[in-house]
Amino acid sequence: MGLNPDFWRENTVLVTGHTGFKGSWLTLWLTLLRARVIGYSLPPPTNPSLFESARVHEGITSITGDVRDFEKLLSVIREHRPTIVMHLAAQSLVRRSYEDPVGTFSTNVMGTVNVLEACRRSRSVAAVLVVTSDKCYENNEWPWPYRENDRLGGHDPYSSSKACAELVASAYTRSFFSDRSEPSTMVNISTARAGNVLGGGDWAEDRLIPDIMRAWMDNRPVRIRKPHALRPWQHVLDPLRGYLMLVERLTTDGDRFAGPWNFAPESGDVRPVSWVVEHVAQSWGDSAGWEADTTAHPHEAGVLRLDATRAGTLLGWSPTLSLADTLEWTARWYRDYQSGKDPKELTIRDITGFGELCP
Repeated sequence: MGLNPDFWRENTVLVTGHTGFKGSWLTLWLTLLRARVIGYSLPPPTNPSLFESARVHEGITSITGDVRDFEKLLSVIREHRPTIVMHLAAQSLVRRSYEDPVGTFSTNVMGTVNVLEACRRSRSVAAVLVVTSDKCYENNEWPWPYRENDRLGGHDPYSSSKACAELVASAYTRSFFSDRSEPSTMVNISTARAGNVLGGGDWAEDRLIPDIMRAWMDNRPVRIRKPHALRPWQHVLDPLRGYLMLVERLTTDGDRFAGPWNFAPESGDVRPVSWVVEHVAQSWGDSAGWEADTTAHPHEAGVLRLDATRAGTLLGWSPTLSLADTLEWTARWYRDYQSGKDPKELTIRDITGFGELCP
């Protein structure tokens, strides 16, 4: 199936959280697809940021705003009349959620409520994708992967807030958007749960690749908190491709494509943190060392896997890059960035190269 460029050309898409890492990659991809992009977000959360260094604002309408500000969000949707809303705005870090649980819940839960309520009051929106997390599941440290119908939960405030966002999306669907006899009120909603995404231009604190790159660019070993933790690693472009494929089908065939979706790597690419560090080190070269951080840290899941059978069966989606390729592409982006190459050109190079590999 793949992507249909004609679908996106001149379609108006509101992206919340477009200044973040994943939002910046998505926004650049949408501009290459010639969509009309409206970005709504707080200022970039890091310095440096991919949004600023890759000049993501070029060719889009970029609006500074908080998803907790309902009236401003509603006015933006009413003014720009998007057909599609892709909701990525979030407090996305587990460790920060321990430091600021109130901010995490208010952004991730009430922010989602505000987005869906604004879409409910809109006459233009046909489809909404709410991006949550693989951590929305009640994690029992099982060796087998979680499916979309497994129990939601979350030990930490971040994970719990993403489970809550899933429940919000389900409640809005069943309460307000399930009457097919009233087409004027229909908004099709899906949620997307992806694994740990990797790629160039991520500078967030307490995330593996940014921690690695900051250390190695400073010629010092990186300190790793949980070297034995298993995670579903994937290049950021793989789930983003799934999101775009899903939105296309959600817009045209909402009954079949509404609801939750997992986007996950192949089972062989669920690897421990130490394996990832060692393989990035091989791609990086000199000054690439690491050591275990034995100090006390808040709870984080030890084992996490997702089952993406539904996406494969109904969407025809599967991961394009292996974990080995993902790590090579990621290291290459940072090496080229460090050598002074244009981050926008590096990011577009990866999007274009990725597209050439997709079926």
